[in-house]
Amino acid sequence: MNATPLLEVRKLTVRFRTGATTVEAVRGIDLTVAEGEVLGVIGESGSGKTVSGLAILRLLPANAEVTAECLAFRGKPLLTLNDEAFRSLRGTRFAMVFQSPAGSFNPAKSIGWHLARTIERARSRPGRATADEIIDPVRRLAEVGIPQPERVLRLYPHQLSGGMLQRALIAMVLLLEPDLIIADEPTTNLDNIVERQIIALFRRLRERTRAALMFITHDMTIAAALADRIAVMYAGEIVESGPTPDIFATPRHPYTRALIDTALQLERKVAQLREIPGEMPSFAELPLGCAFAPRCPRADADCRRGRPTMVALSPQHNVRCIHHD
Repeated sequence: MNATPLLEVRKLTVRFRTGATTVEAVRGIDLTVAEGEVLGVIGESGSGKTVSGLAILRLLPANAEVTAECLAFRGKPLLTLNDEAFRSLRGTRFAMVFQSPAGSFNPAKSIGWHLARTIERARSRPGRATADEIIDPVRRLAEVGIPQPERVLRLYPHQLSGGMLQRALIAMVLLLEPDLIIADEPTTNLDNIVERQIIALFRRLRERTRAALMFITHDMTIAAALADRIAVMYAGEIVESGPTPDIFATPRHPYTRALIDTALQLERKVAQLREIPGEMPSFAELPLGCAFAPRCPRADADCRRGRPTMVALSPQHNVRCIHHD
């Protein structure tokens, strides 16, 4: 494997200014994604995982302040690029699949129009193959499982179901052939059958393409099916990270264990689901010590004295918990 990660993130912090108040929504996270790797970023709603993905691609609103010790793509720093230079990379070298695909489409334009604009963007990439069979929109729609692709090209976004529209968005991303895809909970608003189809689609695409994938989800089952490595986020920070088999076999953070237990209960279809007690804390009122302490069955006075540091259990497995052993 190449020693230089495709994406390297160190001490990424995101703050939002709201009037006279500043809220820190991402608190110094470290991430790496290697060539062709799938990194699963897991956590409940409000954990900061989506904000992290949007920050990497410069898609946050104007009141967001993004800082990092390192934010590099193929070893080249991204924070120092001006907006024009960054936009030349976004949509060619890296791209995003959003949770709600409707927001990625102009409702007044056909699916064919959107794919044609994407092809124009793809052809502008230096060194990009331009053979018609490589960037044929009909072929790409068929590849993501859309029946009658020639007919679908004439349809408008509102004429497609949520699952079909998500597939069309994935087809647009594939036309760009990016090096890195950030997928933000792309199955959240879909029913169980369509969700399984989209997950299977991502598995097939992973086998066919060379793109690395940062897959953001709240579902440990999805992460187990797709990810090589997992980073678990809670209250704006990463609390555990490591290879997927290690995370599932020996989870060392109580929050990771709770997420896995919940996923297993859903798989077994138990009569009564045991939920994680309590709620995610507000970023404006984070506890002084471990952010998970108010919900943790193992928390004690030491947990509440100070914010735990990340501990390396092995070269690849890290955990932010003083009771990890």
